[in-house]
Amino acid sequence: MARPAGGVEYVVAARELLRSAKTAEELRRAQAVLLPLDLGLSLEQTARAIGRSVNATCAIRTRFAKVAEGVMAPPQAKTALRNHALADLEREASILDEVLADAQKGGIVVIPQLKPLIEEKVGKPMALSTVYRMLARHGWRKLAPDTYHPQGDAERREVWKKNCPKP
Repeated sequence: MARPAGGVEYVVAARELLRSAKTAEELRRAQAVLLPLDLGLSLEQTARAIGRSVNATCAIRTRFAKVAEGVMAPPQAKTALRNHALADLEREASILDEVLADAQKGGIVVIPQLKPLIEEKVGKPMALSTVYRMLARHGWRKLAPDTYHPQGDAERREVWKKNCPKP
């Protein structure tokens, strides 16, 4: 017979995670702790129920305990890691504030001309697409002139097109 599951001290945290889970992985984490304690399932049965291997289920339970004790940081989403970032978000914002000072006053910004300045501040070469993504990340967007005035009269414009003199 297998030994009884431990971790009774983490039941409250697991139930809270179960209620507030937004992803399937968070739900599995809570279930890996609660199923053996509440329903008396073995580790093999718990692994089958949550769709993971026995080793992975054991690792999930251990990691949950370490996070609950404060020994480990909770897992982050892959998109939140920014593994290949050239600078953190605060540094990017400060670089853009320095480089785009004219644009905040209403000046025209030409990104390919700003690319060398941004590369100099970051200290590494960057692709132009990276510069555009950095700008988008911090709320800058490409503005192009409209083809017509927003307060213009569409009917008068069509009448003018029909009746304008041909060259």
